[in-house]
Amino acid sequence: MILDNKDHKIIAVLRDNARISIRDLAKKTNLRPSTVHQRIKRLKQEKVIEKYTLKLNNKAIEENFIAFILANTKKDLDQITLANKHIKEVFGITGEYDIIMKLKFKDVEEFNDFILKFRKELAIKETLTMVVTANIKEEL
Repeated sequence: MILDNKDHKIIAVLRDNARISIRDLAKKTNLRPSTVHQRIKRLKQEKVIEKYTLKLNNKAIEENFIAFILANTKKDLDQITLANKHIKEVFGITGEYDIIMKLKFKDVEEFNDFILKFRKELAIKETLTMVVTANIKEEL
């Protein structure tokens, strides 16, 4: 699917506020409400818009301890591991490591419990962990 300028305008506004009404979205994009509605419907059908979600305050929900783990694995991570509530993002990468994961925890103790179990139970050859000291920009 090729996105045009109208689609990009709609997406830009939705990135800022996915709860905006069709009417307000139409005003912000200078499009007719019926056009906005049809385009959003098409963007969903074509899986350009996969889902609507929340941007939460990490501290308020007790996920303010953030870490990135680079890992070399002996096999692919299973769905049970990927469903772990602490694992927020996983990417296959090139270079010295196979994957990079973004994880969030309440505190260092919760992180330590996770990492010990993670290294022991999974087919992990090697890890490199980086702890976030300042959250400068975070997007969904």
